Amino acid sequence: MKAIQFKALVVEEVDGGFTQSIQTLSTDQLPAGDVLVKVHYSSINYKDALSSTGNKGVTKNYPHTPGIDAAGTIEYSESGLFQPGDEVIVTGFDLGMNTAGGYGQYIRVPAEWVVRLPEGLSLKESMIIGTAGFTAGISVLRLSELVKPADGKILVSGATGGVGSVSLALLTKLGYQTVSITGKESEHEFLKSLGSTEIISRDEFLLPDKRPLLSAQYAGAIDTVGGPVLENILKALRPLGAVTTCGSVSSTQLNTTVFPFILRGNTLIGISAQNYPTPLRKNLWEKLATAWKPSNLLDLYTEIKLTDLKSQIEQILGGKLKGRTIVNMLD
Repeated sequence: MKAIQFKALVVEEVDGGFTQSIQTLSTDQLPAGDVLVKVHYSSINYKDALSSTGNKGVTKNYPHTPGIDAAGTIEYSESGLFQPGDEVIVTGFDLGMNTAGGYGQYIRVPAEWVVRLPEGLSLKESMIIGTAGFTAGISVLRLSELVKPADGKILVSGATGGVGSVSLALLTKLGYQTVSITGKESEHEFLKSLGSTEIISRDEFLLPDKRPLLSAQYAGAIDTVGGPVLENILKALRPLGAVTTCGSVSSTQLNTTVFPFILRGNTLIGISAQNYPTPLRKNLWEKLATAWKPSNLLDLYTEIKLTDLKSQIEQILGGKLKGRTIVNMLD
């Protein structure tokens, strides 16, 4: 097919540093793949910010276009699974890491990375959910297998962030009583609007405590930050409680004992959305479009343009974004 020119955010390594600029590229420059997608919306995730600032643990080679989320329409397909005009979602796998991502107006990817947009969800709504919300969905799914609403309160750390805010909305939708952990006093009303019945200062969970166990108060938790916060959450779980963990913003280290596990029978569940199997991915997107779709989904996002990305990347690295930020790639 004839090459198409498009706009993209390009991160380049220059004199030992990294620059970000909007450039005009051609679809001939995209990697090989079965499906060419015209991107309507993308979103901002912490991993995007790392890729955009030269983190070689996320992206090995530059120049590069980040964006681990994309939603749009099929432009061209060599796969029988999709036809031109189909509305689709692409999240996870290698998109935006070492494969040109959703901060370009076109992406080319393998067909197995692509999920058809389920009925009940618009392209914009799918990116309000995005990888952060999808991670929240996996977390709630796994937690709900072990902890029921009647069992007690559920803690959510990093509650104003993308994963945390969608987790609160999903848990509320499913009838759980939630407690938010946050360092942002100015966002208490936002957290209450998502269904949080109690808000605890992050500082309380950052305080070191050498005791192997704390008072058992919570039936479960969704942790998005790791480190000392996760350590103290584990110590405060009730017997047969469970906590999911998906982030390491606080720390990648976990200093704990076996006591929460062998004395209280608690469970620690690791969550990864990147390589979540395609059949399970489709099933979860169906849930998020129907029975699990938050009634306040449209209250969770801020919409920006491609030209606004640089400042927003700085905001997320500084922990200043709340909820979800989506990028209108057509504007």
